[in-house]
Amino acid sequence: MQLIGMMDSPFVRRVAISLAMYGLPYEHRALSVFRNFDEFAKTNPIVKAPTLITDDGTMLVDSSLILDYLEHKVAPERRLMPEDLVARAKALQLIGFALAACEKTMQHVYEDMLRPREKRHEPWVERVRTQLHAAYAQLETAVAAHPGNGWLLGDRLMLPDITVAVAWRFTQFMLLNEIDPARYPALAAFSARAEALPVFVETPLE
Repeated sequence: MQLIGMMDSPFVRRVAISLAMYGLPYEHRALSVFRNFDEFAKTNPIVKAPTLITDDGTMLVDSSLILDYLEHKVAPERRLMPEDLVARAKALQLIGFALAACEKTMQHVYEDMLRPREKRHEPWVERVRTQLHAAYAQLETAVAAHPGNGWLLGDRLMLPDITVAVAWRFTQFMLLNEIDPARYPALAAFSARAEALPVFVETPLE
């Protein structure tokens, strides 16, 4: 399998960490959707990261769809999503808030990096900022309800944990002065604990 995209994308990184947790070997092609647009387009004409090329040559895009495929590729005991419907709904809720935080961080960054300042629409920027804080407020409450050394769904690191930790690290990296860790102490501590794990250390945001 090939995973295409840069690890500075939280969507690419959550797939890469999950691949390591699944124990699935893969080749990483570090192509940027900006700097390597033409080269990326030779493999995936829509130039979307992450892109996964399966062993039979099927091209998959979107991190959640890729992870759905990978979940069914491994034995049940290695899966990162619960089978129980109630627990699964909780997992999906947490992942949804974390992915929303990633998306709002990206929108904020694109406004800052790509749009000329004189063309910025401040009400839109403020709306994105409000949505970003709302997502992290939801996650702060969820994480704070699980003190100690366990994870969000129990004793085992699973996909909600990976996605929440990756989202927080990404926002802190891209919007250092926007999201104050002191405002979300449980979330900051949770992400730091996850980032200290070997599987995260070996898959750095870069």
